Amino acid sequence: MRIACEEETRVSAGSAGSTRREEGVARPGRRPLDKVRALQWTLYRCARQDPERRFHALYGRVSRRGILWRAWAGVCANRGAPGVGGVTVDAVAAAGVEEFLCDLSQQLRAHAYRPSPLRRVMIPKPGRPGEFRPLSIPTVADRVVMTAAKLVLEPIFEVGFLPVSYGFRPKRSAIDACESVRVEANRGRDWVLEADIRDCFGSIRHDALVAQVARRVVDGLMLKLIRAWLRVGVLEDGATGSPGAGTPQGSPISSLLANIALHVLDEAWQGEGRRLGVLVRYCDDFVVLCPTRDRAEQARELAGAVPAALGLQLHPDKTGIIHLARGGQGFDLLGFHHRKVESWRRRGRFHLQRWPSKRAMGVLRDKIRAATDRRHVGRPLTAVITDLNPVLRGWSAYFRWGNSAGRFSTIDSYVHERLAIFDNRKRNIPGRSWGKRHDGAWFNRFGVFYLSGNVRRVAVHAGR
Repeated sequence: MRIACEEETRVSAGSAGSTRREEGVARPGRRPLDKVRALQWTLYRCARQDPERRFHALYGRVSRRGILWRAWAGVCANRGAPGVGGVTVDAVAAAGVEEFLCDLSQQLRAHAYRPSPLRRVMIPKPGRPGEFRPLSIPTVADRVVMTAAKLVLEPIFEVGFLPVSYGFRPKRSAIDACESVRVEANRGRDWVLEADIRDCFGSIRHDALVAQVARRVVDGLMLKLIRAWLRVGVLEDGATGSPGAGTPQGSPISSLLANIALHVLDEAWQGEGRRLGVLVRYCDDFVVLCPTRDRAEQARELAGAVPAALGLQLHPDKTGIIHLARGGQGFDLLGFHHRKVESWRRRGRFHLQRWPSKRAMGVLRDKIRAATDRRHVGRPLTAVITDLNPVLRGWSAYFRWGNSAGRFSTIDSYVHERLAIFDNRKRNIPGRSWGKRHDGAWFNRFGVFYLSGNVRRVAVHAGR
């Protein structure tokens, strides 16, 4: 088994010096790279040096022991529900990871690997009662292979991705996208096309998506592997259906495939769309900031026409034009509400600010209410707070980048009230008169996480 999984030590990507980096020999002044990072760096450098290069012999990289181990580490970190077989990450770890990965490597090398059907799960959309989002969950083995393929493919396509794209990319985040919106709005682009692609992951045409991948990948085995993931059936209500379009939402590689497909929209804004406004895209959510309404209308036409070639269309209920001037209108993007607010120092001047949207506030309130519900009255108060603190801390870590002080104070008050009422129920104290005994000192004694004081304000001016 060890011989079958023996790791190759050389990388041939068409450039001198790649072998030394594969073996972990770093460039001067830098710490040594592991073999996976060395391979990624080699692929990235080759793609950057020749933007027209199309890569072959990538499939063999996916089956390498180091790649599969790194992919396994990523799958373990994300955990996730089991696939159709019911095998969990913990079950694989208990049975032996080494044998599991060696068997997977042998299947890939022998071209005997076949993806299993996906398990369909409907999860409720946060803040939207009665609405559900379909998730297609692969098996643990499929997740490992998908993650391994992403490790190989991502450096090649990352070179060509444009700065307007922020979603699911290394060293880029939703906060970076919000900052770009703030800067462009404060430069006078007050007309905003707010757009959303309807069922992006479920509607992308397979042939169009594979054609976008083939712009940089000519490895037939790798393309065949991607087609197999796209065409694999979905198990729902005991029957397996074959999807005619879309990429499985919930698989490790779906975000990369979506970015590859929507790269055509980014390219359109580098060309014809450049004169219309500035595009800021986070996967299938995007806005275009324009100086005039006429250009915003033209941007809407272009934004609807370009994705149509991929089988995609804009969501009519979530697409519209907003006028930001003098704080008249605002819009929600990535959990924040964005609106221009008059400067308290210089009256008559407005700057774009952001704070948690009503939907984000509602979702958090629902979680707080569920954690302090009367059905948990038999649990110790400290246990309830221990479960609640990570929720508050995580929410604070994201929304602290903005002008969220007022919303943070509101949430703190709500948490205080819910915990005090919960404590009264445990003590069989009727009514809602909790203010006298449950003061700030009581609140602090139990170590409840405070959101107030954690805001990291951003500059209000465009160039800062």
